[in-house]
Amino acid sequence: MTDILGTALLDYYNDNYTEDIITESTISEADEMPLPYLFRDFEDMPLLEQKALQLAKGKTLDVGCGAGNHALYLQEKGLLVNAIDISKGAVEVSSLRGVQNATQQNLFDVKQKYDTILLLMNGIGICGKLTKINTFLQHLKSLLNPNGQILLDSSDIKYMFDMDDDGGFWVNTDAYYGEVKFTMRYKEQTSPKFDWLYLDFNTLQNACTENNLQCKLVQKGAHYDFLVRITTN
Repeated sequence: MTDILGTALLDYYNDNYTEDIITESTISEADEMPLPYLFRDFEDMPLLEQKALQLAKGKTLDVGCGAGNHALYLQEKGLLVNAIDISKGAVEVSSLRGVQNATQQNLFDVKQKYDTILLLMNGIGICGKLTKINTFLQHLKSLLNPNGQILLDSSDIKYMFDMDDDGGFWVNTDAYYGEVKFTMRYKEQTSPKFDWLYLDFNTLQNACTENNLQCKLVQKGAHYDFLVRITTN
């Protein structure tokens, strides 16, 4: 399997930085993902990420850990953190940077229970499709200790569609508008297309209610993004 993210992170870590990752989706043109940003410190993180890290408590699962930025910060706060990513290279970089418990693992293979589950940088995107949201939330719910919490951010991407004179949006009614297909390119490698999900707050809150979870809006970002805290009823 092509490990675009891992290859790029390893290059940057090993001082072989010559270019950035290029992403392209069904709703956007080619765009750069700067590698230095994937190694940011707490001070350079968006406010939503900073807030989530401040709210993290107890034994924490960092889902999609990337280069380990969030896990490293929480370790310094004294929290026990397990960091997982499906990218072998990302896990290698996280470990090299000092993340103590970094594992190449799919979220659905996790069995341990946690006090905090982090899904940042639109981590709910790994759900892929709105039709999978119940299965996704039920699995996360099964991993929570009593009084545990899920902290995740997402974006309402309706703004990316054309608006008519009445303030309505021209979106494809055949599927939920937050369902996107992405490809990633780095140097000579191109990933297969993969599904990614952006959720508006109301849709996420309704899905949580259906799965006997409480979804509280913690903070809004500057550009249609938001942070929520999800707990069991």
